[in-house]
Amino acid sequence: MLSMAEINLNEFEVFDAENKILGRLSSVVAKNLLSGKNVAVINAEKAVISGNKKVILAKYKTRLRLMEKENPEHSPYWPRRSDMLVKRIIRGMLPYNRPRGKTAYRKLRVFLGVPPAFKDAKIAKIESKDPNKMYVNHITIAELSRLLGYGDNE
Repeated sequence: MLSMAEINLNEFEVFDAENKILGRLSSVVAKNLLSGKNVAVINAEKAVISGNKKVILAKYKTRLRLMEKENPEHSPYWPRRSDMLVKRIIRGMLPYNRPRGKTAYRKLRVFLGVPPAFKDAKIAKIESKDPNKMYVNHITIAELSRLLGYGDNE
């Protein structure tokens, strides 16, 4: 794992998730990962999922409760923290059970906010409309994380 001091900006394709639809962002990021690029996603907590808030929350709460009866430790893990949740959603768009997908997934970095190493980075453009104009109902990843229980102990 690279520390922040060892990161070379020229090696990374940087995407800003602020006010971007998460599914569209994830598909572009997955495509770049599969082509062999190192990808960094900044402002992960500001990404948006479109749809009814209650339905989205119910879907993710169901995923958190899934348990395998025979051995609960083998159950799928869904994180509550914003950056890890975005990383897990991007993983769903990769062929993760194959070596090609695991190699691509290792090249992904997701950050809350903008780390100092990426302050001056050139941000790749993703063409999409503003979610506030495009969809009536939407929820940010930060709000979803809070509703799933992350940050209640602070």
